[in-house]
Amino acid sequence: MSILLLSVIYGLIIVVLILVLGVHPQLSSHSQFELKRRAHQGDEEAKLLLKRRTYLADLFSLQRVIAALLLVTLSVIGVELFHWLVGFLVSLVIALYSGALARLSPLQKISQRVYGRYEGVIIHCIEKYAIVFWAIRSVVPSQSSELDVESREELLEIVKNAGDALSKDEKKLITNSLKFKDMKVADAMIPRTMIDSIGNDEVLGPIVLDGLYKTGHSRFPVIDGDIDHVVGMLYVQDLVTINNTKQSQKAHHVIDAMEHAVYYIREDQSLQQALAAFIKTRHHLFIVINRYRETVGLLSLEDVLESLLGKKINDEFDTHEDLRKVAERNPRGNNTPKTSTAS
Repeated sequence: MSILLLSVIYGLIIVVLILVLGVHPQLSSHSQFELKRRAHQGDEEAKLLLKRRTYLADLFSLQRVIAALLLVTLSVIGVELFHWLVGFLVSLVIALYSGALARLSPLQKISQRVYGRYEGVIIHCIEKYAIVFWAIRSVVPSQSSELDVESREELLEIVKNAGDALSKDEKKLITNSLKFKDMKVADAMIPRTMIDSIGNDEVLGPIVLDGLYKTGHSRFPVIDGDIDHVVGMLYVQDLVTINNTKQSQKAHHVIDAMEHAVYYIREDQSLQQALAAFIKTRHHLFIVINRYRETVGLLSLEDVLESLLGKKINDEFDTHEDLRKVAERNPRGNNTPKTSTAS
């Protein structure tokens, strides 16, 4: 074989070696659960990405075997071209620096483009000749890869299909905890039309007090005219001893017994933000407003905790199993402007 032909072959092998070393199959940014979902819907790219994930160890092993064979071939040809000492040194330099050269961005892009064209064929060969690739495998796949949970959606699916491994309450707790950060104040609040409020000028006589107790609520927004003008909060527990005071003969007005501090929160804020606000203010009831600062609902700390835990929390003043459901069954049209039309 002529020196010229050997030189051409030598150069081609170096080019192929750099292309092979520049290939770096990467896992998709999507989780395995998401890829399986897309593949089930017929997404061909998702199917290929799933196969790449499955055979990633074999792909890297094949890359190493090919690179090793090319280096050995280069050494043999190098000895023939440059004699053994120089050929050995040249081959050593190529082995040491070819990897760094292959990682240069322009060359790596070319390598990835070429690999992308034939990846499907390569993976098909790995599937077809599994025994051969098992024999040459130099990268051992992680034994825990099937146990890894890579996304919240995947964990939700696992919980859903857990069967008797988790109780109904445990499933509900985990599911609600995972979905909690996506929930908004509007998802948990008591709507405007179901808010029980009291006017600031009302007299706290026996009839009014009896009406407050019967609602089953422990806190009431105090309004000045309408629900868009909340001026305070009235707490039922503060009224328990109102008729036992020395001034029991004197009429008590709501404005005298209410707490003047009122806290507001927007309906589009998250329940995580609401929980942080409850803790920071040490307040248990927020008026929910929209971007026009109109009252659209009422949010209590219990509402947030119920959304997190997925179960009803009763305090010492709650008399109904689920006050929101009671209110929905008995709509009173509370706080609806007279000019509005009921739908």
